[in-house]
Amino acid sequence: MITAYPFVFKIGPLPITGFGIMMMLAFLVGGWLIDRECRRLHFASDYAGDVIVGAVIGGIIGAKLWFVALHGLNTLWDRGGLVFYGGLVGGTIGVIANGWRRRVPIRWTAHFAGIAMPAAYAVGRVGCYVVGDDYGIPTTLPWGVSFPQGMPPTTAQYLREFHVAVPADAAPNTLFAVHPTQLYEVAAMLVVFALIWRWRTLRRGTGWLFGAYLLFAGVERFLVEFLRAKDDRKLSWVPGEFSAAQVMSVAVAIVGVVIIARLSGLPEISPGPWLGQGAGSAKSGNSLT
Repeated sequence: MITAYPFVFKIGPLPITGFGIMMMLAFLVGGWLIDRECRRLHFASDYAGDVIVGAVIGGIIGAKLWFVALHGLNTLWDRGGLVFYGGLVGGTIGVIANGWRRRVPIRWTAHFAGIAMPAAYAVGRVGCYVVGDDYGIPTTLPWGVSFPQGMPPTTAQYLREFHVAVPADAAPNTLFAVHPTQLYEVAAMLVVFALIWRWRTLRRGTGWLFGAYLLFAGVERFLVEFLRAKDDRKLSWVPGEFSAAQVMSVAVAIVGVVIIARLSGLPEISPGPWLGQGAGSAKSGNSLT
C-alpha cells in the first residue's frame, strides 16, 4: 500500500496547495498548446490568451455552481468542490463568449479546445491526486493508495458516506487503500491527447477534433466512475447504481459523436479577419510562448 499526503506549503499566511499549482499549470499547458497550433497555422497566437481567460473564468464559476447544485448552497464557500462537468459547461460558455468578441468562428475555437483540453485535464487530475481528492473505492492491488489527510481521508467513516461497501466491523478511523482513479484518468487522457495531437493535421472539417475529445472524455469518465468513491449515486434522478457523472458522460459522448458526424466531412472554414492576421501579429503584440 502506498501512503500519500497532501502537497501544501505556505507563503506567509497564504497556503499554497498542489491542486492550485496543477490547476495553474493545466491552464498554462492548454494555452501553450493553442499558441503552438496558432503558429503552425499562421494565425494570431494572441488568441491562446483569450481562450485561457475565458476558460479560467467560466470554468471555475461553472465547476463551483455545479458542485453547489449537487450538494447545497451551504457549500458555496468551501475551499474544495469543483465538478469537472460544471467546469466544462462554464468554460465552454466563457471561451465561446470571448471568441464572439474577437469574431472568431466557433468551429475554430472548437478546434483549439479539442487539442488543449485532454492535456490540460490530465495535468489537472494530477492536482486531485496530490491533495487526495476524487479517489476510488478500496483495493488490494499493489498500487492502491491511502490518503490519511485526503479531501476527505480514505477512512471507513468517509467511505461509508460515499456509499462504499467496507467491512461492517471496521472502526470509523480505519484507513483503506483505494484505487488512484486520478492517475488512471491522467494516463487515459494523455493517450487521448497523443491521438488528437496527431490527428490535428488531418484535412477534415474544422472543429471535428472537439467532437473526438468529447467522445473520448465521455467514455473515459463513464468507465472510471465504476471505480470511484462517489456520493452522487443515490440522487433521485440518477438511474440504478450509476453516478450523476456517468449520466453526464453518456450525454457528452453522444454530443461528441454528433459533432464528428456533422463536421468531419465538411471543408475547412476561414478563420476570420482577426484570427487570420498571422502568428503574433495581433495589435497588442503579446502572445504566450
